[in-house]
Amino acid sequence: MTTDTQTRKSETPATSQYKPVDGLLLEVEDLRVEFHTEDGVAKAINGVNFDLHEGETLAILGESGSGKSVTAQAIMGILDMPPAVIPGGQIRYCGQDLLTMPEEQRRKTRGPEISMVFQDALSSLNPVFPVGWQIAEMFRKHRGMNKSDSLERAVKLMQRVQIPAAKERVKAYPHQFSGGMRQRIMIAMAIALDPAVLIADEPTTALDVTVQAQIMSLLQELQEERQMGLILITHDLGVVADVADKIAVMYAGRIVERADVFDLYRQPAHPYTKGLLESIPRLDQKGQQLAAIGGLPPNLMRIPAGCAFNPRCRYAQDICREERPELLTVAPGRESACHFAEEVLHG
Repeated sequence: MTTDTQTRKSETPATSQYKPVDGLLLEVEDLRVEFHTEDGVAKAINGVNFDLHEGETLAILGESGSGKSVTAQAIMGILDMPPAVIPGGQIRYCGQDLLTMPEEQRRKTRGPEISMVFQDALSSLNPVFPVGWQIAEMFRKHRGMNKSDSLERAVKLMQRVQIPAAKERVKAYPHQFSGGMRQRIMIAMAIALDPAVLIADEPTTALDVTVQAQIMSLLQELQEERQMGLILITHDLGVVADVADKIAVMYAGRIVERADVFDLYRQPAHPYTKGLLESIPRLDQKGQQLAAIGGLPPNLMRIPAGCAFNPRCRYAQDICREERPELLTVAPGRESACHFAEEVLHG
């Protein structure tokens, strides 16, 4: 055990009443989320299933509107209800269903047990309070620390996420930091109470490539150091290639492919995943035009019959427009919701 880990363990005693069984932290089963509006019902999540173990990194990929962030918000219990409605499914944390848990008990899981890094750090941080005060508040509210001790812990966390001159900058305001530094502040707040599960929702949005790599490296370090279960939500396959253990690809509120990261990048088993991979710039394709997936994601109030991806799919046939494919095993450790998964996988 490293000195940093020993220090963290001694300063933040394990007080969780939740214990994972065989390392299983989180189970999402047949989750469904709808938004009831004046224009109709938008079916944002349509039967999502996945699990997360200690020390494991799951990447959830897909275009905007695919349901990635709504899934994260449902896990955190921060959906606005109404208009959001959860008509079915379970979200089990260490075997306890968060959806049926009393609100006071669930509130106590946010932060100490399950935490989240939001994609827009500037709007997520309070502009009128110093960043150190905002980090320290986690310890004052949840650990009962006094002002002095909580601020000292905030400085240590800022140092841990590699904020230069943390002792001096602890009194600085969010607008006085760069985008990458603000995201580090958000990460510090998210890990302050030593959660077992960390959800990072588009953590590198609007950052340049170099800073993106630094943020992803930091998240990976923290995940390995603390053995957290990490969920990375992104639309960028390039961001998670070196970090994720397994990947779930979402489209129109469903998981359409699930696989080990290496298998998925080497041989996708769903046309949508294949299209996403083909759209990534590659060094061996210099001067060539990038491939693009034609069309747009569907309106969630009017999801196409059959496979939701069929209007944009090069493999689509009559069965795709009539019968919705289920997420089925197509190879060891590989699942795909496509009538022609074998052809995509081996074609």
